[in-house]
Parts: sequence; C-alpha cells; structure tokens
Amino acid sequence: MKLIEECEKKLQDKFKSIDDIAYYNQVKVLNAFNEYKIATRHFNGTTGYGYDDEGRDCLGKLYAKAFGAESGIVSPHLVSGTHALTVALFGLLRPHDTLFCVSGMPYDTIRGVIFGENNGSLKDFGVNFEYCDLKDGKFNLEEIKKKFNKTVKVVYVQRSRGYELRDAFSCEEIGEICKFIRLLGFKGCIFVDNCYGEFVEKCEPIEVGADIIVGSLIKNAGGGLAPTGGYICGKAEYIDLIGKRLTAPSIGTEVGSYEGSYRNFYQGLFLAPHTVAQALKTSLLIGQAMGELGYKNYPSLDKVPHDITRAIEFDNADKMVNFIREVQYASPIDGFVTCEPWDMPGYDDKIIMAAGTFVSGASIELSADGPVKPPYIAYFQGGLTYEHGKYALERILDKIG
Repeated sequence: MKLIEECEKKLQDKFKSIDDIAYYNQVKVLNAFNEYKIATRHFNGTTGYGYDDEGRDCLGKLYAKAFGAESGIVSPHLVSGTHALTVALFGLLRPHDTLFCVSGMPYDTIRGVIFGENNGSLKDFGVNFEYCDLKDGKFNLEEIKKKFNKTVKVVYVQRSRGYELRDAFSCEEIGEICKFIRLLGFKGCIFVDNCYGEFVEKCEPIEVGADIIVGSLIKNAGGGLAPTGGYICGKAEYIDLIGKRLTAPSIGTEVGSYEGSYRNFYQGLFLAPHTVAQALKTSLLIGQAMGELGYKNYPSLDKVPHDITRAIEFDNADKMVNFIREVQYASPIDGFVTCEPWDMPGYDDKIIMAAGTFVSGASIELSADGPVKPPYIAYFQGGLTYEHGKYALERILDKIG
C-alpha cells in the first residue's frame, strides 16, 4: 500500500486532467440526450421487422451526435468490434478496390476478414489489401506516399496498439494523417478502428478528418452496461452503404428489431465518459507501480494515455501468466478460476485471457490478455471503478513484487 500511495501522489496532475476530460465528455453526451429528447419510450424493444423502431433509430443518432458524426448505426446484432469492422468494410469496398492500412498490420482477428483464404474474406471477393509498417511507432509518411495508388478506396487506421508495442494514436495524430492522405489527392473513405479510444480525449477521430469510426459496445462506448453490440458512425453517405450490408441492399437500416430493452445501451453511453476515466486512472496507477518495480510498460507515464490499454513486458512466460491470473483472481465473476493459455478463434498464437466480467469478455471491465510468446507482454485494460483496479494491483504486487 505504501508503494501504491506513492504512485497516486505522483499521478495527481494526470488524474486531474482525466477528470477534466471526463467532465467535458459528460456534458457533450448529456447535450446529445437533450437534443434528441430521449424519453423512457426509447427503451422499448420491438419484434418482427422492427419498422419504426424508435429506440434503434434514436440510438444511432445519439451516438453519432456524441462522436461528432452525421449518422450512425448502433446495433445489438453487431456481435463484436471485429464484426462491426467487417460489416463496415464489406459495405464500403467492391471487387478490385484496395484497402490500405497505414498503421501497420491490423489486429489478429481482422486479418482473416481482410485476406483469409476461402473463408468469405474481402480477398475472396476480389478486394486487394496493402499496408505500411510504422516507423518508430508513428505513421511512415514516405512509405505511405510510395505505396498509395488510385485503386485505394478505403484508408484504414487502427487507433489502438493491438498486440504491438506502440502508443495508441491520439486524435491529433489521426488528424495529421487524414490531412496527409487528402494532400495525396485521396477522395475516398478514411476509416478508423476506434476500439479502446472512445472518450479518452475531448474529441473523436470524426472531428479531425476521419469519415467512419467503428467500435464495440462492450468496450468504452457501452460504459460497462451494454450487454453486447457495436457502433458505426460517420458520413451519412457511407453509413447508408454500410446499412445495406448490415441487413440487405433493398432495405438497409429501415428494419431490425430487438425485443429486449434498449435501456442499457442508452444508460451505458451516458456512463461511458466516467467509466473511461476510471479505466484510464487504473491504467496509469498500474503502469506507475510496475514501472517503479522495473517493468517496462507502455504507453509512457509522462502523459494521459490515448486509449485504455496498457502493455506490460515480462522477461519470462511464468511472470506474464501469473500477472494475468491475478487479474482474474481479483475479479467479481469467476474469481476462483485459474486462467490457462489456449487456442482462441481468430488468433495466431495461444492466448491467455483474464476476464472475470459481468458482461462476458467485456474489456471495459478489468481484464488482461496476451499471446504467450516472446516478448512476453500482458495487455491490461479496463476497470469500471478505480477502487477495483487498485485492489487488483495490491494482489498483483503481493504475487510478483
């Protein structure tokens, strides 16, 4: 506890900055609720085709407004962030188009979507893929310029680090790459995988030049309450195309019922700015404490992070596994379970994952995971309350300190 208290004192200024960001975003979200006159009737579900589903339609408008976008799709039928990304990409791309990722190789689970073999991937439908490695964790402008060509239809940016050792991209950096891409003469869609980045800053990628942002509701945007789902927000012309892939080309977003209540989706968005602030404080505290003990971790502790994830490096597999197991043991759900590495769908290596969460797999809740291979990196994220994160850190320090 002495170490933790010392870390908290060192982090006071950053905690204050996080509180300021949370207040700004809370007001922004509340203003969106008021603008659309959200009432209890919007919580009601529908059945069948879902014509005139006011809850569904207003939810899309509400998220779009909060993220600075023209239009939005928010749906419990988007089963994950990867699914939301998939629907959006298939809605935007056509045979012989090129998807160009300027932030390095994308996260494991989206690779099969882009260039899988005979699995219904974009590649199977004639969509080309190109990517540009980062340079020292930043956009490699020279290489981007060299590889850019007229077949590029969508430029893809992954905001968070995935399983890479780099900082998440800030909105300022995303704005700069958007300007650079436009200077190359690009008139297509700039697409941002915004997972883990919502509400960590006072602006979102749409407000600095992106055309589409996509994310999961069991991460930041759902505030810890959304039981499932994803969002896609951006320019109305692109959302219209994506809506035709979400359902069918002839009906788009005019249909889509959900018999359960929409209340947790609305309330989750309302809570999201505060919940994200709790996760950011937890990330900084754990990063500071692990750094004091000599463990390298990212992002650096000299600034407020640009997403809620933290990468902590260990010198062997046992230490990494023990760290992740302690996160599980400190969880409210399945806290008695001992995590083991296993083969998870969509990943190239064995993954160990701690997720003793109220919503299964929700990484806005306290969780940690990573591929068990050198370098041994535990990717830590979430925390609905700072107090929970602090307690988990106590357990971790008792185990590895």
